[in-house]
Amino acid sequence: MRAMRRKDREVTEPGKIREIIAACDCCRLGLCEDGRAYIVPLDFGFTERDGHYTFYFHSAKNGRKIDLIRESGWASFEMDTGHQVVSDEIACEYTARFRCVMGGGPAALLETAEEKRAGLTALMEHAAGPGPWTFGDAMVDAAAVIRLEAEELSCKELR
Repeated sequence: MRAMRRKDREVTEPGKIREIIAACDCCRLGLCEDGRAYIVPLDFGFTERDGHYTFYFHSAKNGRKIDLIRESGWASFEMDTGHQVVSDEIACEYTARFRCVMGGGPAALLETAEEKRAGLTALMEHAAGPGPWTFGDAMVDAAAVIRLEAEELSCKELR
């Protein structure tokens, strides 16, 4: 992944990165179709192990994003939070504060009910807190669950 130009804004501390991801309520999944970007905002869940993040998304089983994931097996992502406009008397001195995480990695549709339940549990824990969460067989069968293994990840904070 390309190095961040503004090192003074880069976040590298693992606990801070996790805190920023946890504060985000939407993740934009970026896919490519015929050389053009296709970006879709999604609810998400995540797990982290030794600084490696796995993101989960749910979807209908059919549609544009499902087709693109099947075709390419790769997705980019972006999430952000903490937006605040910082005003100034001079228009060009206006700025904004925010925190964001971006990256990309292999994206796949989960196949087994066990994998899907694990992904759906991560989604629910991120959205609503610790469970226990249960998912009926019919619901698990009806849903597509996408897993993105973040091979690339950068985090930025503008204070």
